[in-house]
Amino acid sequence: MTDKHVTVLGTGSMGSALAGAFLAAGYRTHVWNRSHARTAPLVSAGAIAHERIADAVAASPVIIASLTTFAATGESLRGVAELAGRDLITVNSGTPSQAREFAAFATGAGARFLGGAIKNVPAAVGNPDALLYFGGDREVFADQEQALRVLGGDLEFLGPEPDLAALYESAVGATLLPTLLGFFEGAAILAARGLPARTMVPHSTKWLQMIESLLPIMAAEIDSKDYTRLGSSIEVFHAAIDGDAHLAAESGVDLPWHGPVHELLRRAVAEGRGEQSVTALIELLRTGQ
Repeated sequence: MTDKHVTVLGTGSMGSALAGAFLAAGYRTHVWNRSHARTAPLVSAGAIAHERIADAVAASPVIIASLTTFAATGESLRGVAELAGRDLITVNSGTPSQAREFAAFATGAGARFLGGAIKNVPAAVGNPDALLYFGGDREVFADQEQALRVLGGDLEFLGPEPDLAALYESAVGATLLPTLLGFFEGAAILAARGLPARTMVPHSTKWLQMIESLLPIMAAEIDSKDYTRLGSSIEVFHAAIDGDAHLAAESGVDLPWHGPVHELLRRAVAEGRGEQSVTALIELLRTGQ
């Protein structure tokens, strides 16, 4: 029997994937969920389920919390004396301030804290290219790196601040919904002509690869505030606003989510930024900081 123990709190889709990866790697895996019945599939796979969260925490030196939010994790763990002396690693959602508040709670309870984020879907947990990044106690990262590598082969320690994973999660995650909406919009436009969404996947993939290639240039412009390198001006995007209205009317696809973007472009032109790279829109986004 293995002497490697780990506890996973929360057995939703991500928590179940984490626990499954630990089980596959030979860890004695303890699980807890607010709805105890949801631990049944993991028990069938070899996990040990605990009805009391205190018992689940006491069962292992390292606790991986995969509840929905920092608030939910804190509420579940409040008053659990067994946290003292254990390593508590979170992979839930939340803002940087919520991460800092939770870190203070964890260390106040006597635990060592590491805040993390998994930049992939549950099905990718355990893959060599799955990215996980962490901020907080460097010793926890070093001591638990072998266990964390079970969850993904691409690990990064961002720094000692406990909110860094939440900060980067917010920053990097900002691209997700707009990108998905763009894809859904394209699929709707094709559907209006009776064409299936799958026919645009190769072209969308190439388009995303092109955007990927431009990210270093855009980042350099943002960091230097020199908005002259990209070659795609704000005016070019501003000139396409009327085209969006015609496309919506022609295809019958509702495009209200373009409105705030159009307003941003109009403001930038009004400020005299038309000839600058579209990257200069960040100056309008960070006004007031």
